[in-house]
Amino acid sequence: MPTSPLRNLVTGGAGFLGSHLVDRLIKKGEQVICLDNFFTGSRQNIDHLIDHPHFELIHHDVTEPIKLDVDRIWHLACPASPIHYQFNPIKTAKTNFLGTHNMLGLAKRVGARILFSSTSEVYGDPDIHPQTENYRGNVNPIGIRSCYDEGKRVAESLCFDYMRTHRTEIRIARIFNTYGPRMALNDGRLISNLLVQSINGEDLTIYGDGKQTRSFCFVDDLIDGLILLMNSSTCGPINFGNPEELSVLRIAELIRLKAKMNIDLKFMAKLEDDPSRRKPAIEVAKKELNWSPKINFDEGLEITKKYFEEILKSHQNC
Repeated sequence: MPTSPLRNLVTGGAGFLGSHLVDRLIKKGEQVICLDNFFTGSRQNIDHLIDHPHFELIHHDVTEPIKLDVDRIWHLACPASPIHYQFNPIKTAKTNFLGTHNMLGLAKRVGARILFSSTSEVYGDPDIHPQTENYRGNVNPIGIRSCYDEGKRVAESLCFDYMRTHRTEIRIARIFNTYGPRMALNDGRLISNLLVQSINGEDLTIYGDGKQTRSFCFVDDLIDGLILLMNSSTCGPINFGNPEELSVLRIAELIRLKAKMNIDLKFMAKLEDDPSRRKPAIEVAKKELNWSPKINFDEGLEITKKYFEEILKSHQNC
């Protein structure tokens, strides 16, 4: 007898990462319930799926419990940009703790496997480089970013406590900087900021001296990794990111070179608790999942730039 398609719950499914994951699961023939409160998610990201027979949308906030019958839970719900998660830091902390608690409770009740999207921010401003999964981090527990950083750390703790106490099947992905189509124009993060500014002919804003480094993974590569982790027998945590490390200045120069006009760099005060270096060690992902990113930064940047150009053009025509 043919088996029924897996029934997936994707929290934050209308967001940047969530909508790409939803697309991939639908393409595989699986059923998807997309859960989102649309604080940072966008209906435009999932409009093309509204009438799909395997897709269901529920407007819901994960800080409130919900009863559903699912096989797998992909818990991605949480604002990931500092400008968004600092807008209401108490709500961000509640989303990380209560939201994860509710999803783990659901996973326990229905026997579902749950993947939690953690972050490289659990490493804080790191003392070791690159960052490995056994590094315990250097996080400021009372800083303006702690609602997100510490929120993700306590959520990881909850996941492992549910695994140890209730034998809940958990998977933890520590996601490093990711970019690509469907990033919000007002995201407030480096790539979206600089690309939008360059397309609009504005000066490129750099916070600090620009010597701080980042490693950017294209969204398609990340989704590959999440699916491999969910389907694996390892619980993690596992780093997902591109170890191609670039300074902020170098990234700004690459974006400036792609601009069709002369634009300058505009230096601003350094952001509080902004990490000085960020680069993932991905040996565990390579060994356990045979995963490594395939799309280099310049290639992904060109794809993302074209997306933003189309979005900005459509806004001008409205």
